[in-house]
Amino acid sequence: MIEILQNILLGIVQGIGEFLPISSSAHLVLIPYLFNFPEHSLAFDVALHFGTLIAVVMVFWKDWLTLVKGVFNKVVHKKDSFENKMFWYLVIATIPGALIGKLLEDYIETVFRKLPVLIAVALAVMGVLIYIGDKWAEKHYKKQTSYEKLSLKQTFLIGFSQALAIFPGFSRSGTTMLVGRLLGASREACAKFSFMLSTPIIFGATILKFSDLLAEFNLNLIVGIVTSAIFGILSIKFLLNYIRKNDFAVFAYYRLIFAAIVIIKFILI
Repeated sequence: MIEILQNILLGIVQGIGEFLPISSSAHLVLIPYLFNFPEHSLAFDVALHFGTLIAVVMVFWKDWLTLVKGVFNKVVHKKDSFENKMFWYLVIATIPGALIGKLLEDYIETVFRKLPVLIAVALAVMGVLIYIGDKWAEKHYKKQTSYEKLSLKQTFLIGFSQALAIFPGFSRSGTTMLVGRLLGASREACAKFSFMLSTPIIFGATILKFSDLLAEFNLNLIVGIVTSAIFGILSIKFLLNYIRKNDFAVFAYYRLIFAAIVIIKFILI
């Protein structure tokens, strides 16, 4: 029963942390560190990511269907559209982060994840950067770019920034939203593009390790998948509504507080 409750908590952490700019990878290391949870298996990690893949597909499947239709209309009817353009922007933006992430993955898994204090520092540093970057963009860009008006340069650089997410604490959504803001994109545009961009990245990461999930498929993995999917959907919808009237400050404050708790524990033990 205790193991199930721990898995539910980790599923909640993954579902929320994957889409809010607070770093799910950092939380999946630091929550067990704070509460002395046993290390979870690779299969459980894949299950959590599979759950968030389900979440993002359930929320944005209509958007993806529209983009694919745009490509079809371009190829068959020679009819250009925003949907065709955005589809290829997403493809191009996915490539650099995916390649760099793949190259560094093994090193990060064996070294960086074993240093909770370093992860906490990264969490705090990115929190400060998100706060400053968001405020700077608000001041310097009087007319901010909407999702429909994002350029190839903006989307490529946002996609490239995903490479930083390989380091626990930086956060894929956090880095992409920060870079988007620095390039003049609105908060709503940053969030939606970040969520759309997460689909191929999470899909690719899940497929590459899906055999590990199947080899160890059990109740614990089902719990992880279901919980992360439910809370992933809730966190996506929450953020899209929240940033219509609010900035990213609350997430920066949270990062700093959580990092401080981890560092205090490290000092005291």
